[in-house]
Amino acid sequence: MLRSHVTFEIVKTALQQNETLVTDVPVVKQPIGEAGVLALLALLSAFIPLSTDMYLPALPTMTATFHASEQLINLTLILFFVFYSAGTLLWGPLSDKYGRKPVLLCGLALYVLASVSCACARDVNQLIVFRVLQALAGSASPAIAVALVKDLFHGRKREHGLVIIQSMVMIAPIIAPVIGAMLLKFTVWRGIFWTLASFGAVALVWSFALRETVVSRYEGTVLQTMGQLGTVLKNRGFTALLIIFSLVIMPLYAYLAASSYVYIREFHQSELAYSLYFGGNALSAVVAPWVFLHVSRQVHSRVIITACAVVIAISGISLCTLGRLYPWLFACSVIPATMAMGIIRPPSTHLMLEQHHGATGTASSLINCTMSLVGSIGMLLMSCGWHSIIIPLGLVHLIAGGGSAIAWLSISRKPFIKQVPEVPPVEMAAE
Repeated sequence: MLRSHVTFEIVKTALQQNETLVTDVPVVKQPIGEAGVLALLALLSAFIPLSTDMYLPALPTMTATFHASEQLINLTLILFFVFYSAGTLLWGPLSDKYGRKPVLLCGLALYVLASVSCACARDVNQLIVFRVLQALAGSASPAIAVALVKDLFHGRKREHGLVIIQSMVMIAPIIAPVIGAMLLKFTVWRGIFWTLASFGAVALVWSFALRETVVSRYEGTVLQTMGQLGTVLKNRGFTALLIIFSLVIMPLYAYLAASSYVYIREFHQSELAYSLYFGGNALSAVVAPWVFLHVSRQVHSRVIITACAVVIAISGISLCTLGRLYPWLFACSVIPATMAMGIIRPPSTHLMLEQHHGATGTASSLINCTMSLVGSIGMLLMSCGWHSIIIPLGLVHLIAGGGSAIAWLSISRKPFIKQVPEVPPVEMAAE
């Protein structure tokens, strides 16, 4: 009891003395207001999921249109993630040197041009090239969105900003195929890329209203700026957490690559039925980050992260056993993992960003890059020509969830992990 009381008083005093932990005032006032900034960040965060998932229902049709194999069509998805990952390593450090706004505007302009080119592609090889360009350009948006949250907000306000971003990261992959399937009722697959170009144009115009948030820019050369990637990676705590939390997200990417073939080919569902099953996860994806905000008032983030990793592993077991029987059982097996990944994203991103002061754009780039690279491994595993893809998908969930849980429990209390100060649950309850 005495130890708990002393701990309570120490944390309370620290919170009172360090106003940056509880201050919710933006560092740089924005002409579009706080709500406008958060809405723009949500749109920027949705770019990559929309770019990858809106055309998932059209993959079988595109295979027939281009007279190409599934493996070749899947390259438009896999290479997108590979080059998106590479692109984030460029835009983030450049935004530390030249500022967030000019780098963001450049990326969005190129994204619009690449999306229009995808819509006009004449064969699958052209589509692959234009998708690579679209990935490189689109990678600017999510990398800078995360950096903007750290630039603009402190304390709980930053946590709320990360929840909004991670909500879109989880929601967009779920609703994008539904949007794509609906578009296919009125247009061909090319119309999906015209829609993406329109989203990019809206974000481009909107971003002109942003006020630059980088007060002190990196003064080194471009080569030295890129060298900041190595500096951040030398932070032992950041790198360890980056590997663990990237592994946690791998099942989501694997599911994205496998879902259309599971529902349409293995369960013989229509494109619309597939989109509805896929959209069934939307509710859990929408609710999950906000569940974290509520639960985190009573439970420490360390416990939440552990529980979510275990849930992902259990979902893997369910997929391997029950998920093969009926499409609705497959969907029900995936939902817990989807919710767990949505809950884990805000605290994990916040914890990673707190490991390293400065070079925020670089740290943000590394987070987005590594998660995408690890995610692309999950996609590659789903593209190995399995007779039935459900069991491999379940094993990815089981191994990723179980492995990350063990690794997290092994290092979470190590001294090289900088902890984010949390108000004790008893104090939260009192409020």
